[in-house]
Amino acid sequence: MTSQVELRVLDGANLYFSRAAVKLTLDLSALIDAPAPAAKAFASALGLGATRPGRIGSGFRQRFAIRVVGHIVRRIAREAGIGRIGVRVRPENAVRRLVVAFPWAHEQRARALAQAIVEVIDAFGTDETELTALVTAVGERVRNEPPGNPPPTLRPKVPVVAVTGTNGKTTTSRMIAHIGRAAGLHVGWSSTDGVYFDGELVEYGDFSGPSGAGRVLAQPGIQLAVTETARGGILRRGIGVASNDVSVVTNVSADHLGLGGIDTVDQLAEVKAVITKITRPRGWCVVNGDDPRTFAMRLGSPAKCWVFSRDADSPSIRTVLEEGGRATTVLDGFVTVLDNASTAYLDGEALLKVTDIPMTLSGLSHYNVENALAAASAALGLGLPKAAVVEGLTSFSPNENNPGRMNMYSVRDFTVVIDLAHNEAGLEALLEIMNGVRREGARLLLALGSPGDRADEMVSAMGAIGARGADRVVIGHKDTYLRGRPPSELDAVFREGTSSVGVDDVPSFPTELDAAKALVAEAGPGDVVAVMSLQDRASLDAWLRSEGATVDTPEILKSKVERAQH
Repeated sequence: MTSQVELRVLDGANLYFSRAAVKLTLDLSALIDAPAPAAKAFASALGLGATRPGRIGSGFRQRFAIRVVGHIVRRIAREAGIGRIGVRVRPENAVRRLVVAFPWAHEQRARALAQAIVEVIDAFGTDETELTALVTAVGERVRNEPPGNPPPTLRPKVPVVAVTGTNGKTTTSRMIAHIGRAAGLHVGWSSTDGVYFDGELVEYGDFSGPSGAGRVLAQPGIQLAVTETARGGILRRGIGVASNDVSVVTNVSADHLGLGGIDTVDQLAEVKAVITKITRPRGWCVVNGDDPRTFAMRLGSPAKCWVFSRDADSPSIRTVLEEGGRATTVLDGFVTVLDNASTAYLDGEALLKVTDIPMTLSGLSHYNVENALAAASAALGLGLPKAAVVEGLTSFSPNENNPGRMNMYSVRDFTVVIDLAHNEAGLEALLEIMNGVRREGARLLLALGSPGDRADEMVSAMGAIGARGADRVVIGHKDTYLRGRPPSELDAVFREGTSSVGVDDVPSFPTELDAAKALVAEAGPGDVVAVMSLQDRASLDAWLRSEGATVDTPEILKSKVERAQH
């Protein structure tokens, strides 16, 4: 039985290196479960000195295996005539699994090296003479292997802004692109819902990986590229560009945990930080100062730090200003830029009122205030004019420019909100908005939903958050995103969460649209209906309009907020 679980060729910067690398996932059960004398003999035959294998199946044995695997890679590379090679060996949660990664310059030879590593590991139990001969043979084979193609990593000829984060990355990237267009540039951007050039959809689909960056940079006449960079793309293929001019990290919270070997929020943050490590030294690393994991990313970036925070007295702002960086914050209700080393920003440069930014819903949406601060920072970091930042943020409309994110409609005498809200933080932000426009005595009606690959803990938590925050909850399934999971199973997990806060009456519907129709039928004057929508946004929009719904303009949104507050 082979030790190879997966061989993945990463085409660009990744979790392990800031350039293209091979990721080899290994099952080392034979070594981890072997008696200590046999494990020690294997290490000795490979040329390792004093070793302590530790108990069978223990964490100490896994640490021993990490050392052995790293030594195997370096020894084969030496036999193959590769002078120096970077090697990263990491444990996985399962004690018998490891990931080994190394950079590559020629794909065919890199694949041959990976196969050679597997062959030597699979030879566990052979005597020293046979093992030595095998290492020599596979090394010679790698040496003689045709090099193959170089990495396809793109070297951009136009400025690039890379945006990542758990929540807000799509909105922020759209805002930055909109500001770029306000500055008169031809802008391409990629996101989870497609590739756009100057506001027009070029190709529909999830392009938050390296293929999106490639399609954006291939647009004729492009002057600025904005790339939404998601966790999955970084893990599966790496980042498609060799560097960026500005990197933006909105925040990091629990999402997609348990997938791709990422089991904790700290590990997720490590993945998100990859874009900050390939930011040009003369560029800017834009990070959320109110998120400790995000704020720490500045320490691993060669670029200068531009921090954003809604709190002008945040310690993160003081720290970055003392380090020679810049900050964007809210001061006396204005989006304000600070820089202790610049006369232009020394006393603070007020750009515009927060309440004049439609996406903030008169300042009600704290997440979108942060997204606006991040977008302003990135645009100014690119050197775009302040006037373009102001024009871009004030003309960026939730429904027109940000489909699927906090889209609000008036239906008869109540409000309907369509929003992705794909995790706990997103759902809490949605409930914040719903409360902000609900008239006194009116109800909140919420359609919960989740793709099938989310962890039970997250689905249950969203059930509890929704049931606690809304007066009525139903489940609207994303039937094309179930990913092999029966709807009844998701229902049970959602209801486990709602029951934990005393709500047991939770009907289920096969689609988001069906759930929306049921809630709209129940809604009364002043109520707010919200749908966590991933797949049915277009059909929801069409159906609402057929029911006489009108899209809320910034002025209407502002009046709803003001009415709810009085």
